[in-house]
Amino acid sequence: MAEVHDNTTLHRFELVEDGHLAFAEYRIEGGVITFTHTIVPPEIGGRGVASRLIGAALASARARGLKVVPQCSFVAAYIERHPDERDLLI
Repeated sequence: MAEVHDNTTLHRFELVEDGHLAFAEYRIEGGVITFTHTIVPPEIGGRGVASRLIGAALASARARGLKVVPQCSFVAAYIERHPDERDLLI
């Protein structure tokens, strides 16, 4: 299974699956990480790639003590489906 990488230079979490790059863009201000956009290429869609990507991104936010603003609709829906992540919300 592919590993999620935090590309701090491009401000996005990345996951490469079968040669295709999926990513979740973010910005950090103070103690808050705002997820702005999630992209999963159609070639790897439907495999749970976005969920793995966001799960790892939220775990990183938690480990760093950051609060989360889910501007991205996928991130918002993920948190809604995973009540154990809701404490990360502002």
